[in-house]
Amino acid sequence: MVFGHCYSSCCSRVYARACLVKDPGIGEGVSPSAATDLIARSIPLQERSRAVAVVFGGLSFGSVLGLLFAPPIIQNLGWESVFYIFGLLGIVWCLGFESLKVQRFGDKEGILNLGQSSTGSDGLISSAMSSESSHSSLEDLQNSLKDVPWGAFFKSKAVWAMIYAHFCGSWGHYTCLSWLPTFFSEELNLNLTEAAWVSVLPPLGSMIITSIAAPFADNLISNGVDTTKVRKICQTIAFVSPATFMMLSSVDLGLPPWEIVAFLTSGLALSSFALSGLYCTHQDISREYASILLGITNTVGAVPGIVGIALTGFLLDSTHSWSISLFVPSIFFYLTGTAVWLAFASSEPQDFSKSEPES
Repeated sequence: MVFGHCYSSCCSRVYARACLVKDPGIGEGVSPSAATDLIARSIPLQERSRAVAVVFGGLSFGSVLGLLFAPPIIQNLGWESVFYIFGLLGIVWCLGFESLKVQRFGDKEGILNLGQSSTGSDGLISSAMSSESSHSSLEDLQNSLKDVPWGAFFKSKAVWAMIYAHFCGSWGHYTCLSWLPTFFSEELNLNLTEAAWVSVLPPLGSMIITSIAAPFADNLISNGVDTTKVRKICQTIAFVSPATFMMLSSVDLGLPPWEIVAFLTSGLALSSFALSGLYCTHQDISREYASILLGITNTVGAVPGIVGIALTGFLLDSTHSWSISLFVPSIFFYLTGTAVWLAFASSEPQDFSKSEPES
């Protein structure tokens, strides 16, 4: 019985963490910054929230599909199969976009390649040019990294506000992602199947809230509301909502289990307002360095995925209290993150390059 319960709990955590793209490894870690750079350079301010919602809202869509399909895959093919199947789907997705690029730009690339190959009949010259191009690209990359005004970033209060907000939001996200299935099972006495279905509700709710929050933010900006004020409103909703619902869930009000599930689902779904708050601010303050700024905040935001999950388990073993181990730390970070965000966040464009002293 004990082994079966532990195995079921572990499986629920394995497929939950395996299916969410928002917890990237080294390879996937570059994708959020790449997407942010494209949005910053190509999408106007009045449409930015919707663009971010479409791109990063896909995480919730993937979460729903992952949480639905992973359990039968694990049951029939073993837990390793989740990684193989989802990894293969990622490769197919990438190849699909590569073929789309070839269809749209194939002729132009062919003309360029034809021009290069005509300079040499045996292909040696074009090969040398390719080698020189690769070497030049590496040098350009090294030079571009040296030119990044790292010091100016960390002198900005707005950047520090983004860093701390990202950390706080990730703490609540990662700890709930990892421990709520166990909370539903052990504290609310839901069976594994019910806990698995309930785990689909937060990302499903996030998809609904995202479709509301993004047009709401863009319409406010289009109607002349200050961008900083819009980002602060959205991020405050994203932090205060889950904190409030966690408070209600952590105290003994004699509520039935499904009402607690509804509270937690609503709070986590409303945290998707962050896509129109924090996740747009990197692009607001600097189109040129938006991807690097997201890389900085996202790196700090990954820390709770390591520390927060382990600390929650340690506190749970020590106190045997879900309120103290899971909810209280998240509430603390949500509320302090709100205070820091309201005090120091800004969407005013900043020229970080001019902030660096001339050498």
